[in-house]
Amino acid sequence: MSGAALGIEIVVVFFLALFLLHRYGDFRKQQRMVLFGTLLAWYLCFLIVFILPLDVSTTIYKQCLIDHEAHAPTPSPMYSVSPVLIEHKTVCEHIFCPFFQSTQRVCYKPWSYIPDGIMPVFWRVVYWTSQCLTWLLLPFMQSYARSGGFSITGKIKTALIENAIYYGTYLFIFGSLLIYVAVHPQWHLSWYELQTIGITAANTWGLFLLVLLLGYGLVEIPRSYWEASCQGHLLIKTYFKAAKLMTEKADSEENLEDVMEEVRKINESIKYNHPLRKNVDTILRKCPVEYQEKMGRNMDDYEDFDDKHNTHPTERSLSKLHKQVIYAVQRHNRTHVQWQILLEQAFHLEDVAKNETSTSRQFVHSFAPPEPVGWFRRYIYTPTVEWYWECLLKQWFYRILSVLLSLFSVAVVWSECTFFSTHPVLSLFAVFIQLAERDYNYLYIEMACFITIFFLCTCIYSTVFRIRVFNYYYLASHHQTDAYSLQFSGMLFCRLTPPLCLNFLGLIHMDSAISHQAKEQTAYTSIMGSMRVLSFIANGFYIYYPMLIVILCIATYFSLGTRCLNLLGFQQFMGDEMTSDLIDEGRELLRRERRKRQRIEDGESRRKEWRERYAQRDEIAGRNRTSMSEMKETNYGETLNSNTNRQVKYTPSSSQTGRDSIELLQDAEPLDFNAETLTDDPLQSEPGRHAGGRYFSMSSSRSRIFDDV
Repeated sequence: MSGAALGIEIVVVFFLALFLLHRYGDFRKQQRMVLFGTLLAWYLCFLIVFILPLDVSTTIYKQCLIDHEAHAPTPSPMYSVSPVLIEHKTVCEHIFCPFFQSTQRVCYKPWSYIPDGIMPVFWRVVYWTSQCLTWLLLPFMQSYARSGGFSITGKIKTALIENAIYYGTYLFIFGSLLIYVAVHPQWHLSWYELQTIGITAANTWGLFLLVLLLGYGLVEIPRSYWEASCQGHLLIKTYFKAAKLMTEKADSEENLEDVMEEVRKINESIKYNHPLRKNVDTILRKCPVEYQEKMGRNMDDYEDFDDKHNTHPTERSLSKLHKQVIYAVQRHNRTHVQWQILLEQAFHLEDVAKNETSTSRQFVHSFAPPEPVGWFRRYIYTPTVEWYWECLLKQWFYRILSVLLSLFSVAVVWSECTFFSTHPVLSLFAVFIQLAERDYNYLYIEMACFITIFFLCTCIYSTVFRIRVFNYYYLASHHQTDAYSLQFSGMLFCRLTPPLCLNFLGLIHMDSAISHQAKEQTAYTSIMGSMRVLSFIANGFYIYYPMLIVILCIATYFSLGTRCLNLLGFQQFMGDEMTSDLIDEGRELLRRERRKRQRIEDGESRRKEWRERYAQRDEIAGRNRTSMSEMKETNYGETLNSNTNRQVKYTPSSSQTGRDSIELLQDAEPLDFNAETLTDDPLQSEPGRHAGGRYFSMSSSRSRIFDDV
């Protein structure tokens, strides 16, 4: 089991990152390089979070061995036992411990023990790969993805120009540091110390942003679950979101119309034989299908491209237009999908409000589900079960979960303010880990570490997913996130995860740079280097800056940031009174959409009913026609045989002509002939004209033409 736990977590984390990328990205439309870079960044960050508890349990076991060797009593000469070979506590207590002169707790290996030499190499590869991604590759790939170039060379050139200032700043800082070290001979910095300075600088930047995001998430996540338990409040907030989203949707449609108008003008000005025509065709392929059908390719105009009367755009202007088209189409599609999702959420909340007073205790939906009902909803999640969950149990579940998360947030805030105190131990998470360490309960240690770091990651990463910087950075689910936002999130994850793990190790007193304890270091902290090179950061910034989280939590609790944005003109949800206009507007928009959808469903149901009714009438009419035609053919055959006998009797010479007429009439099956109108002697009819009689189908059609209406 030593390496199985590591292998299982590596595979599970990969599929978790792949699932999230599939939810937010689009595998079919986005570039493979963008998807690969984002997947690698997310995967490495999640891997650090999931593997770190195994590193902690392995380090505690090594510390136990060190302490045992330092304080182990002298065993009897007849029984020499190495403590490294003792793997199980029960075996130790019942077999080997009686031979020692004093009772000692003997170490045993955890179930997830990782052999020596694996974790340092693993952390070094994961850490430096993530740092290369966040500081070098992902910024370049961001510019490459947003570039409007029409070739790989053009996109690379644009990306290098945009990142020249970005990379130049790093080179300037690094060069200044080297010059400063060279000028002062008393500074003898080795490559290891320079590496530690770089790691410390990156972690300091990440910790600065980490505390800001963590202070928001510790309050907002429990509050969001508490608000989710209040259906009325959640419905009002949904009305507010609907009004804002409709404004954004109208703005995106207007922006798309403006961009498509520019594309139309350029499509008309650049003819088929122009050198830039292939670039125009590339732009047209990025436009929506309806606009492509309107504009066409303009292949009928044979004007020369060097006509002096027309001013043609340059390749640079086409690249800029290409970039605008990509952005406008992406924004239009995103707002359209978000509007449909918000409508479904609002209709569901309105259905919950209506079903709360239902006496039948069965959940009734206003509209039929778009997808057919599966076996889960048919046999397990029945309307009765759905009513109990949506109208009764869900509210209490969210309230209990909100209270538990609030207690966890209070524990995190207290531990962030007191983790530097080792005597006495004030950090709650350090107390829990040390209690489990006394009994060598490695499973409890790993679970406690995993739950703690998972909660911290949830508070931080959820803030990254919720945050929105105008329209430049926005993570939208249902495959609506653009390439720039995906890569920007990967950059943030890679910069936030290493300081988050160091902060967690400080909370449980596993980082000697903060706790100042002579204990075995984890393999993760060993690759970070000693912080003694920059003692003012290790003893000052890393200890006192996390205390700022108290102020940030108080500001988030009273919604100071939301109030400031509202004062600056950015509409934010502030309750019923301050945003009543937008709430009323959203309620009216949803009422209009409900009526529209109701009319569509009523029309579909009427058409279905008419089709079923006409199908039944056509089936009954078809049976009647078939039976009547069979009866008439039988009567007509008998009459025709008798008339034929008469014809043979009275006019023997015309037997061949009568036989031909009979065969001709018998072959005419689709026509219903009325034999009752035949004369006694069909041979007395006018020459050149068929024997008398009339068609039953024509006469019946006059009387039954409106029967089916």
